[in-house]
Amino acid sequence: MQTIKCVVVGDGAVGKTCLLISYTTNKFPSEYVPTVFDNYAVTVMIGGEPYTLGLFDTAGQEDYDRLRPLSYPQTDVFLVCFSVVSPSSFENVKEKWVPEITHHCQKTPFLLVGTQIDLRDETSTLEKLAKNKQKPITMEQGEKLAKELKAVKP
Repeated sequence: MQTIKCVVVGDGAVGKTCLLISYTTNKFPSEYVPTVFDNYAVTVMIGGEPYTLGLFDTAGQEDYDRLRPLSYPQTDVFLVCFSVVSPSSFENVKEKWVPEITHHCQKTPFLLVGTQIDLRDETSTLEKLAKNKQKPITMEQGEKLAKELKAVKP
């Protein structure tokens, strides 16, 4: 069975681990535990053929900036994640994450993934953002950035 290596990057606490656990187990984790590095594997069918999808969850915190790229060799695709309720994580897609992955893996495609969309309309989240004169990231903003950075369309 062929393997596809998918590495997930993005700021700490944007929901990378929740995304992967939800995808691999159909369960949503109840508490936040910062990731150092975790791997998950699932079998997926592509064109009627089974593939092993290796999912590599990386740490977004700066403490791991030197360690994280060790998981990049032989990556087939990256998921670059940001939280729609964290404008700084959205900004870091352009300022940090895409430059980092393209430095290490020039020709590897990536998808831009907006996470935590369930929090986009939550009153407490909107109030917190408003205090900083911010709003949630819109789908249009995400699509515009994906196009600008030449992310792959899903």
